Amino acid sequence: MTNQELEKLKYPIGQFECPDTISDEHIASWISTLETFPIRFEALVKHLTKEQLDTQYRPDGWTIRQVVHHVADSHHHSYTRFKWALTEDKPVIKAYNEADWAELCDSKNDPIQMSLEHVKAIHYKLVNLLKQLSKEDLNKCFIHPETNSEVLLSYNIGNYAWHSNHHYAHVENLLKQKGWL
Repeated sequence: MTNQELEKLKYPIGQFECPDTISDEHIASWISTLETFPIRFEALVKHLTKEQLDTQYRPDGWTIRQVVHHVADSHHHSYTRFKWALTEDKPVIKAYNEADWAELCDSKNDPIQMSLEHVKAIHYKLVNLLKQLSKEDLNKCFIHPETNSEVLLSYNIGNYAWHSNHHYAHVENLLKQKGWL
């Protein structure tokens, strides 16, 4: 497999590219993506067998099961980061090692339904919160300790809409490749 083919498997929709100016339309579109994602994602994976769930979406990549649990973990962290930025002045958030989390026994073995339900709950709360944010709120930020950079909440909405579609595409592409869709 060439580096280009591997990169396409890693980033099937490309990397997140945030517009220089984030419009109200961008925000509305991203929130819509976050609102519909949990049901779309569940519909994509709920019928899969144990063997299918334990299939890697790319060489040296996570299994579908790990991807589902990762999405729940990551989006839970994101929701918390929004709340911190809305209640504190430029808080430094706690980073976590997502690769190590994906290797924990719950990510590798547990039923996906618990994470699918968690994604539905966290997105329900997140979308409700995001729809109420003012322009001032959208310009609040947190500081990511790995880059020491400020992350605007408006950017983070787009990033997590992308993240949702990114992992959806990982799973969907594998299902198409295997003829499981």
